[in-house]
Amino acid sequence: MPDLKSMLPFLIPIIIAEFALLGYTLWHILTHKTYKRGNRTIWLIVAIVGMEFIGPVLYFLLGKEDA
Repeated sequence: MPDLKSMLPFLIPIIIAEFALLGYTLWHILTHKTYKRGNRTIWLIVAIVGMEFIGPVLYFLLGKEDA
């Protein structure tokens, strides 16, 4: 198993992208009033619990209302 120091250059960009996507998703959920499916509370739970790309991606695919 490789040590953490050797994997750090690959992990840092992934971690930054994950938190950026989560931040944008939370901002979008909190600033919009309409959703295709569900409500604000459900999408906040999905985005936070499924933080590792899955929650935000699900929101943008299934919950975001088309503009």
